[in-house]
Amino acid sequence: MARQPRTDDELDPRARQLLRTLISRYIRDGEPVGSRTLADHAGLDVSPATIRNILADLERLGLLSSPHTSAGRIPTAQGYRVFVDSLLQLQPVPDGELSRLRGELAAGGGTRALLGGASELVSAMTRFVGVVSVPRREQFAFRHIDFVPLDPQRVLAVLVFADNEVQNRVLATRRAWDVGELERVANYLNANFAGLSLASMRAMLLQELRRARGEMEALLAASMELAEQALAPGDEDMLVAGQARLLGVQDLSDLDRLRELFEAFARKREILQLLERTIRAPGVRIFIGEETGLTPLDDVSLVTAPYAAGGQILGVLGVIGPKRMAYERIIPVVQATAEALGDALNPPAPPP
Repeated sequence: MARQPRTDDELDPRARQLLRTLISRYIRDGEPVGSRTLADHAGLDVSPATIRNILADLERLGLLSSPHTSAGRIPTAQGYRVFVDSLLQLQPVPDGELSRLRGELAAGGGTRALLGGASELVSAMTRFVGVVSVPRREQFAFRHIDFVPLDPQRVLAVLVFADNEVQNRVLATRRAWDVGELERVANYLNANFAGLSLASMRAMLLQELRRARGEMEALLAASMELAEQALAPGDEDMLVAGQARLLGVQDLSDLDRLRELFEAFARKREILQLLERTIRAPGVRIFIGEETGLTPLDDVSLVTAPYAAGGQILGVLGVIGPKRMAYERIIPVVQATAEALGDALNPPAPPP
């Protein structure tokens, strides 16, 4: 079995330069790269025979492979990994694109709208698929709640969060609630718990209920019964944009594998779990092919970066595309979009 180099020290400067040039040419052209092309473009003063020997060594290390139909070579997933980790020269996002990005991710439309905008933007900028995990609602402070009776066994809870997100939840109740009861519960919750996270709110309600007596105990019990359902964590979610962009990608022409990938997008669960694995890792993370651990993603790469607001990491934004992607451009785009999204979710306070 081919062995990946343990460190960059195992590749001498000539091998590094040839590997960098070959992968850069292959990413650009999508064609196997031969020794003659490398002799013309690698900038090394060595004979074609020496180049062929170095390429053979890189192939033995598992960094390159030779398609049957060509004398040229292409990078393996291990080759891409060495390229990304130690040979890549990143291209910063131009100032004009950064300004446009921040302008299009302006605050004010609610969290979900911002997340949808971010996934669409990163997809448009990279021409691949944009994905973003949706923060759990309990990470945001609660601002206001109202209850509306629908029928004897159902109540509508209208929740407003500090990030301007509004959620409507239908609660199944064990008994009928009249308008007056629901109003008292809502007033109590709004007066005593606005500005707290949902987890803090639940903990304080339980504490108060243990200490309460008499009429206050009845109000707290009613508040707890309704709040337990209204403030329960929602399902984790992920927004995806630009799946159709993969249909025209030369490297993803196997329709069966492409169908598996689209089914994974539809299920969301596995990809969301992969994003969650990166949420505590600072900076950009890159998964190449089988490194994802997900069979439908064996032929693609995933580039991710966490986004944060108020000093708290809320989720992960990423791009899914072919392994033959322009990493030097896409990595800075993903990082810049994640930073712009965090800024939009945490706008500066107005001047006094």
